Amino acid sequence: MKRLPLYYRYFKEAEKSGTDRVSSKEISDALDIDSATIRRDFSYFGELGRKGYGYNVKSLLKFFMEHIHGNETRNVAIIGAGNLGSALLNYKFSNINDRMNVVAAFDRNAGMIGTKINDTEVFHSDDLEKIIPEQGIDVAILTLPAEAGQKMAERLEAAGIKGILNFTPIRLDVSDGIYVHNIDLSVELQALFFYMKNF
Repeated sequence: MKRLPLYYRYFKEAEKSGTDRVSSKEISDALDIDSATIRRDFSYFGELGRKGYGYNVKSLLKFFMEHIHGNETRNVAIIGAGNLGSALLNYKFSNINDRMNVVAAFDRNAGMIGTKINDTEVFHSDDLEKIIPEQGIDVAILTLPAEAGQKMAERLEAAGIKGILNFTPIRLDVSDGIYVHNIDLSVELQALFFYMKNF
């Protein structure tokens, strides 16, 4: 699952450069993933390529777009427009996903309310329950301090959010119908230091 977005990005770049087909070795060299792993990954989804021919770029790009992103557009809100939230708002998400729109941000800082960051308006957190249904938002990126994370997750669930990308260092307690993906930067850094030391 973690490799699928890498494959999608690779095929997207290949299409931009006008490439019609690629081999598993070319993909391997570009992504530093073993060719056998690539063939095994692709075979999991059926016959995506032909021996001696390789993989058709447009076909694979369409395939991965459907399997990673689905056919519907996702409206996303960033909860917490501080340093990390603002950085994410300034990030070009279209490089990752053509079907993802960051349509709103929420914060309590009075000085930010009503402003726009990279064309996305910042609303007051008190208006969250009103704005989320109005904008058809079903995904939230949570960039709040740890102590505010759980209460906000409960509010997001009640407002209709179906998926949360959680940058807070706590594990959120939500219903089974809500998918939470946790990104703890301190844990990721510790893992990096461990690999640097031991491999």
